[in-house]
Amino acid sequence: MHKQQNKFRILLRKLYFGDGKLSLFWRWGLFTFDIITIGYFLITATLDLSHTALDLHQIDYIIGFVLLTDYFFRIYISARPVKSCFEATALADLLVILSLFAAAFIENLGFLRVVRMLRLLRSYHVLKDLRNASKWFAKNEEIIHSALNLFVFIFVISAIVYVLEAHLNPAINSFMDALYFTVTTLTTTGYGDITMSDTLGRGITIIIMIFGVALFLRLVQTIFRPAKVRYPCPTCGLNRHDPDAVHCKHCGNTLKIPSEGDWQ
Repeated sequence: MHKQQNKFRILLRKLYFGDGKLSLFWRWGLFTFDIITIGYFLITATLDLSHTALDLHQIDYIIGFVLLTDYFFRIYISARPVKSCFEATALADLLVILSLFAAAFIENLGFLRVVRMLRLLRSYHVLKDLRNASKWFAKNEEIIHSALNLFVFIFVISAIVYVLEAHLNPAINSFMDALYFTVTTLTTTGYGDITMSDTLGRGITIIIMIFGVALFLRLVQTIFRPAKVRYPCPTCGLNRHDPDAVHCKHCGNTLKIPSEGDWQ
């Protein structure tokens, strides 16, 4: 029995961390499933489907079962299972899984589905596969990361606003209302058609304006700033340089960064 468990564990580790075709197919399948579920979460979170004839509970259960299986597999093959359970990504997955199964009893927990976005592109092996499969992704990896972080940040803040204010603020009736309020606050537009009148809401708004706006601007800046080139300096090891760098800013060593001569 113990040998069979070891064989099963070895097989799972090959699927999640191996370099074979089956391993790549497995990880790309999980990545594709993540993309589909993210789209599903966004649609169900931002659109009002309460008046439709669609019963989404069965879809929730199917997605929840797949995510729960993946969650247990990752914990099972981890070198430190207990520590892995308390990692941020594992806790985020667990919250989403609970929300999917609890949606049949408490509809308001559906907002937790957006937390699943935190899992998108967070696996090192998925990133490695994407870099190897796409030159465009490898070239624009930092921009993609920054755009994703900005996207996740906005939606998570909107989820917090929606959960805490949906039953207190008559102007916030859906996730889209919370998203609209968050974006207008972060961009300092402030149209004033949705405002916070209660103490909790005003406290949230203050936090968004003090911390959120600064972080929002920082994330936007990382998207549009000139990209850094990854090239390890042979002397000091610094591996991020300006695209047109001739000398290492850390040690002054002459660099020979490969280029196509198209920098401006």
